[in-house]
Amino acid sequence: MPVADTRADLTSTSPFAGARRSRAGLPWPVLGAVSAGGIIGALGRYALGQAYPHPAAGFPWATFGINVSGCLLIGVLMVLVADVWPTRRLLRPFLGTGVLGGYTTFSPYVVDVQHLAIAGAARTALVYLAATVLAALTATYAGVSATRLLTSRIRHRKETTG
Repeated sequence: MPVADTRADLTSTSPFAGARRSRAGLPWPVLGAVSAGGIIGALGRYALGQAYPHPAAGFPWATFGINVSGCLLIGVLMVLVADVWPTRRLLRPFLGTGVLGGYTTFSPYVVDVQHLAIAGAARTALVYLAATVLAALTATYAGVSATRLLTSRIRHRKETTG
């Protein structure tokens, strides 16, 4: 029977690479980072949702804005953790899965679509459904593109001056 290689892959960019594990095999530092980040993100989402409520048949601007801004920030974060700070092992689980995962939420998005349809605002529901997907994908792309452009300019400036 073959024996599994339990050595950590120190060249991996995975947040689980070399993670301290319990007897159950759980990476506690990563789980703690995700949990702490999730609390922060969920509180931010809740506060914005409470600050900007919408009527039953009205466009849910708060949820729309939260999801689109969160997708923009996810695009920015993807570049930063891959290209700028690849050795910061807990940054992606804390900010990505935790803060931004807790901040963005597509569960209320689906519930909002259902409520709009039930309230007789089918057109608003369809616009919201399509606009959220298009805006979220566009925001992610914009975040990635802008961050890559900015980081390449900074890198180029450092190479030419220093």
